[in-house]
Amino acid sequence: MTEAAGFGRAFIFGDNIDTDLLAPGHLMKLSPEELAQHCLEAIAPDFAKAVQPGDFVVAGKNFGLGSSREQAAVSLRQLGVGAVIAPSFARIFYRNALNLGLPALFCEDAHRIAEGDQLMVDPVLGKITNKTRGEILSCKPIPDHLMAMVRAGGLIAHLHARRGT
Repeated sequence: MTEAAGFGRAFIFGDNIDTDLLAPGHLMKLSPEELAQHCLEAIAPDFAKAVQPGDFVVAGKNFGLGSSREQAAVSLRQLGVGAVIAPSFARIFYRNALNLGLPALFCEDAHRIAEGDQLMVDPVLGKITNKTRGEILSCKPIPDHLMAMVRAGGLIAHLHARRGT
């Protein structure tokens, strides 16, 4: 196991989960902590209460489509989500997630993971071990330079660390 590995439960969502489901537009005036309590509530009312630090969001294709609002990734981070796993991501969500320190993993076999499965995820090796099903799935490894940013807590923290400020 590498330092980037994580262990937690899977929360399953379908295709085309948009940023308005992750950070509802009508609630954008709330603090990040308050906004996170409404993350995905339109399709999973208990998600924000049930998710625990280190748990994973596993979704279908095109996760994070819609607006460029970075609050979508912020809400998942606030809730302690360890990573988002999906076959594909909206480009801006993917970059926002990494910039904010949230691993986003491309996994073509994400559909093989079921609600509540216990996962061990290693974004450096590109490996998802499903402890519940006894399966190992491959995902696209996150490159070292991006993992350095994720480990630092996001782009801003990474830049400050590099500058020594």
